[in-house]
Amino acid sequence: MHVSKRTVLVIALVLGVAFTFGTLFTRAAQDASEGQRVANLAFSPALEKVGEGFTLPLFLTHAGDGSGRIFVVEKGGTIALLEDGRRGAVFLDIQDRLRASGYEQGLLGLAFHPNYAQNGYFYVNYTNRQGHTVVERYSVSADNPKRADPSSAKRIMLIEQPYANHNGGMIAFGPDGFLYIGMGDGGSANDPLGAGQNKQMLLGKILRVDVDNGDPYAIPAGNPYADGREGLAEIWSIGWRNPWRFSFDRLTGDKYIADVGQNRIEEVHIERRGAPGGLNYGWNIMEGSQCFAPRSGCNQNGLQLPIAEYDHSKGISITGGYVYRGSAFPRMQGIYFFADFGSTRMWALRETSANRWEQTEIMSARFPVSSFGEDEAGELYLVDFGGGTIHRLIDQE
Repeated sequence: MHVSKRTVLVIALVLGVAFTFGTLFTRAAQDASEGQRVANLAFSPALEKVGEGFTLPLFLTHAGDGSGRIFVVEKGGTIALLEDGRRGAVFLDIQDRLRASGYEQGLLGLAFHPNYAQNGYFYVNYTNRQGHTVVERYSVSADNPKRADPSSAKRIMLIEQPYANHNGGMIAFGPDGFLYIGMGDGGSANDPLGAGQNKQMLLGKILRVDVDNGDPYAIPAGNPYADGREGLAEIWSIGWRNPWRFSFDRLTGDKYIADVGQNRIEEVHIERRGAPGGLNYGWNIMEGSQCFAPRSGCNQNGLQLPIAEYDHSKGISITGGYVYRGSAFPRMQGIYFFADFGSTRMWALRETSANRWEQTEIMSARFPVSSFGEDEAGELYLVDFGGGTIHRLIDQE
């Protein structure tokens, strides 16, 4: 099994080992990026700490219920509120249901139903005690909006995992109202199962299901293999290695997906709103824009190429972000932000003309960015996995 620097770093964090590798990566990124602002960068990015006290946080989101509350997902199996600059009330505790050992297991994803204010439903993605992916629905407590009802669990999906890594974990509702589920290729290295290109496996895919119909879900009519003949009905797109965070642009509905590379390239893809299902994003035929299997001369016909990428001289594990659509910092409007977990480098990506993209390294976060997050107003946050802090991305001029 390939053991990357990212693996070593996360194991160190999980086990409480000294932050040696993180320090080395951070210093490297700082040295590389300090004073290297690109002249045409139209804003001055900075990070403002807004929260602390969390344990191995992996995600941040909002409920969309008008409350303005921010929910932080912790790897060990809890969801806590960010209150008064600190870890506040525990909204959900399901530590007894999951396995958070290793370096890519635990409570990995959270998505509130678009009608949460009316129905109180939200969904989580975690690895259970056997190490398999579980997507479950929960309900908020009937008498306390700061607490969920742990007894309300309804299983939506169970997907067996052959290895402990590459579990994906992102879940999000799209503008079409359907739930999208990101699945890694099952783990180990180099996709030994051939999952990325196998339409008869849910691994290595992004799935799309209708949780408002059926029991526990229905298959949307627009899914590419909805009849189950050419591929599994839940599949929306194929060719993913380990999509670590995807998001929908709240203005355009376009979906941005970051896919963690093997040994060479980290990549970002865009899927335009209205694009058909069944698109193939390349793994393991390709890693980024380069052939992977075979190493040269691969057949790229029909494959979707990334809109941004970087090699492992810049970082080792991409963390996907969001397009900024807040109102506090107009100069950041329409820019997609992403980072690298290992090197702590951050980038801004913008479309300068139709399908032409400008990628700019903007700063070092100076901590391992496990996730970005978006609040109800569209402001963006970065999650510090090692230090348990939350930071807001700002324009300081």
